[in-house]
Amino acid sequence: MKVILPVAGKGTRLRPHTHTKAKSLVNVAGKTVLAHIIERLQNINVEEYIFIIDDNGQQVSDFMAQNFPALKCSYYIQHDRLGPAHAVALGAPSVKPGDDLLVVFNDTIFVTDLTEINALCSNADGLIYSKEVEDYQRFGVNVLEGETIVDMVEKPDTPISRLAQVGLYYLKDGAGFIAAIEATIAAGETVKGEYYLPAVFMRMIAEGFKFKAPEIDAWLDCGKPETLLETNRFLLAGRHHIHGDVEDSVLIEPVHVEEGARIKNSIIGPNVSIAAGSVIENSVISESIVNTNNIVEYMILDHSLLGDSVNLIGSPRRMNIGDHSHIVMDQ
Repeated sequence: MKVILPVAGKGTRLRPHTHTKAKSLVNVAGKTVLAHIIERLQNINVEEYIFIIDDNGQQVSDFMAQNFPALKCSYYIQHDRLGPAHAVALGAPSVKPGDDLLVVFNDTIFVTDLTEINALCSNADGLIYSKEVEDYQRFGVNVLEGETIVDMVEKPDTPISRLAQVGLYYLKDGAGFIAAIEATIAAGETVKGEYYLPAVFMRMIAEGFKFKAPEIDAWLDCGKPETLLETNRFLLAGRHHIHGDVEDSVLIEPVHVEEGARIKNSIIGPNVSIAAGSVIENSVISESIVNTNNIVEYMILDHSLLGDSVNLIGSPRRMNIGDHSHIVMDQ
């Protein structure tokens, strides 16, 4: 199997954290988004990882070489931002006749058993992984007849389907799928000037291809600060890992503290991940992600996201307050 991972894109919804960093290298629950995804692919036999990158691509290739040196990787640059289908098509030189193909977009971390692919796809040409959602109006959805997809609707006004596409796709015939993308591009089938995969799949369905829409167990959005914190909370559930130095502090589970981090005279948690090199003193932090090499002193942080090498230093207060006082201290 070949895997295409489109990791280009500026990650504008995650700014300022993506001004200097590829969005797939943002941390959540003690690892980068990309590391979470790659680890979820280790249970299947992947011959080659095909990355579609942009001008931050060197960061991605360096990360893979350092953290997953045994994996065969190739890299193709998307110079023109012409949409996700265009990005996938750039991996064509690595997809040969006979290759099956998995496409994994990096805005989300998926939870599903990929070892079931062959069983799920025994009587179909591909899988378009889905998740039932309440706010179906925000997504492209799959419309089923039995187990087979018969239509796809982008942001429907009525609940014709609640099965949202989650950005995870499997194709038995990878080269045939690339050819269908190229045919869609040649036909100029764009939405606001960009090429999207639903048009490709509908072209294939019209030609007689059969796709199923298995539901994943969890769909963890990493595209915005607020959803990144929700994903951090989900991934930390049941995990309480303290590898750094903790002195005179209270940790409220779950908390993930990497080796090389130091915490002193603080209250940390719940749902906090602190990366290596960070020093937390005299502070209270909950529901937050603290990345590498930060210094945080005399702060109260909640639902916060700190990038790398941040110095955040407050000051202690001395008070002399009489009986029956009512004091409100604005943030």
